[in-house]
Amino acid sequence: MNGPVRHVDDDERRTRLARRHALHPGHRVADALAATRAMTVLHSTEPPTPYLSLQARVDGLTRADVDRALYDDRSLVKQLAMRRTLFVFPRDLLPAAWGSASARVAAQEWKRIAKDVVVSGLAADGDAWLREARAAVLARLAGGDELGAKSLREELGELAGRVDIGVGTKWAGEVPIAPRVLTQLGADARIVRGQNGSHWRVSQPRWTSMTAWLGESPAPLDEAAGYAELVRRWLRTFGPGTETDIVWWLGSTKSAVRRALVDVGAVTVTLDSGDTGWLLRDDAAPEPAVEPWAALLPALDPTLMGWKQRDFYLDPGHTPYLFDTNGNGGTTAWWNGRVVGCWVQDLDASVRVVLCDDVGADGRAALEHEAARLTAWLDGEIVNSIYASRLMRESKLP
Repeated sequence: MNGPVRHVDDDERRTRLARRHALHPGHRVADALAATRAMTVLHSTEPPTPYLSLQARVDGLTRADVDRALYDDRSLVKQLAMRRTLFVFPRDLLPAAWGSASARVAAQEWKRIAKDVVVSGLAADGDAWLREARAAVLARLAGGDELGAKSLREELGELAGRVDIGVGTKWAGEVPIAPRVLTQLGADARIVRGQNGSHWRVSQPRWTSMTAWLGESPAPLDEAAGYAELVRRWLRTFGPGTETDIVWWLGSTKSAVRRALVDVGAVTVTLDSGDTGWLLRDDAAPEPAVEPWAALLPALDPTLMGWKQRDFYLDPGHTPYLFDTNGNGGTTAWWNGRVVGCWVQDLDASVRVVLCDDVGADGRAALEHEAARLTAWLDGEIVNSIYASRLMRESKLP
């Protein structure tokens, strides 16, 4: 392997972030698809997150624009993938995930379900039970109908039953098995979350056949090609990043990441942290500086969650206030590529910035401008998060 092509300091990494993530006001993009492509994928664990992530990156975007991309044009599609996380994918990236990260999750989910079915006494052969349950769902949705989990459970006896979870822990209890079967089929790309049965802040997906939803049946890439394409996109969005960053984001193994880096012809750079970073060969030129900028991002925004090693944009001392104990990030306020606080909504739904750092008068003014922009976009609606950080909770008005 050749030596590093150059050094990329933290200032330049933050500048790259401003442009590549379409967060700088002068580098926002035209629409929901362009913004999603810029980020590779959007986190979708919380229903409002894709909408708010896109609002931060597209001027003039409406919720109807996002719904159109998700449910009418279907240029954006929800898919369970890396780290068993639900993402919004650009449609053309789906085959890469299906053959790699999603396939890995689907296999893991199969093993867990089959084991729990036996342990809970639902069936003596967990694999056979799951094959029958999957076949029943696929047969019911083959014609393109869209049904929620409750409707499928009521119609299909094969989905009946409950299983024990968290045995021996404080979270122990029984849960219906049906949602887990649907999740496994979704990871396997056989079915997909179609229309939402509720509003944009609540997830009530109506499941349907992936083929019917897309109107075609694209073939998954093989595993190596799939991981290579995901890593290529990640490097374009988040590079330079370390091997540790990519392994964490991809939810895969070091060997898979190392092979992908070779396959895409990535080159190494040195970083201020002393670590080796990786960039695409055609994306290794120095990045020109940008004017100061501010942004307000939602819980689990892909910019916040794109790296495991975050010191170049996040003071480690702020982590306990901005992330929960499982590493899930809450809302964040950014100034010049650094996380400087969070944002909350007051009782009148107005957005209020809460700072951890002194950002000066210019920084405060820029953040207040973004708060007013987000307040106007929310138009009186309040967004709640199950991933509220300590700083968010402490800053809420009674």
